[in-house]
Parts: sequence; C-alpha cells; structure tokens
Amino acid sequence: MTGAETRSVSRDSLFLLANVRVENDADLFRVRVRNLSDGGMMAEGNLKVQRGNRVEIELRNIGRVGGSVAWVQDQRFGIAFDQEIDSQEARHSDRPAQIGPATTIERSWQHRAPTPPDPAALRKV
Repeated sequence: MTGAETRSVSRDSLFLLANVRVENDADLFRVRVRNLSDGGMMAEGNLKVQRGNRVEIELRNIGRVGGSVAWVQDQRFGIAFDQEIDSQEARHSDRPAQIGPATTIERSWQHRAPTPPDPAALRKV
C-alpha cells in the first residue's frame, strides 16, 4: 500500500505562493504550494529543511500557520500543520493577499485582434 492510499485527509492540487520561516531563522523563503489540505501541504522551494524542522507558513487569506516538516525529497517537502485550517480560504482570490506588497494589474488591450472590416467597404477584384 502506498502513502497516497493511506491518506485520511483529502487535498487538492493547486499553485500558489507562500512564505516559510524555518525555526530559529529570521529569513523568509518564498515557496510554491503544490497541494494543500486542512492538515498540511506540499511545498517546493530552494531552502534547506530537514524532517522534524519547525516552520511557520504565511498562507494567503489564512495568515500564519505553525507546523513541522514531515518529509523532504529534493526541493519538495511536506508540512504537517499544528492545527487544521480551512484550506478552501487560501483558494479564494476575492480578498487581498496577506503576503508581500499589494500590486494592481491592469488589463492590456495591446494584443487584441483588430475589428473585422465592413463588407460594404471591400473592393471586389
């Protein structure tokens, strides 16, 4: 039986960014959250963690969550949260992100297709 078959908590794949602080380290590291459940997450990033490290994660719409590293493989690692969260909250983008500075994205019409010509104005050849 594989580890995936023994899981008791459902989780969804997604792609969002989070900040992680490893125990006794003042630096924040930006990681990609590959999947998230109410009890934990899988992240990917360029930071050195070991199984058992205590971490603090800043998740969008949720805030800071404490946990510990459950496993590590290459640049991916799993985190078991100290307390369950509502993982669906992190998926909502209707609230401003609690991570990093706020940015405004303006729609660009630069690559919009031109309007079709008026058939009456076309010359027949």
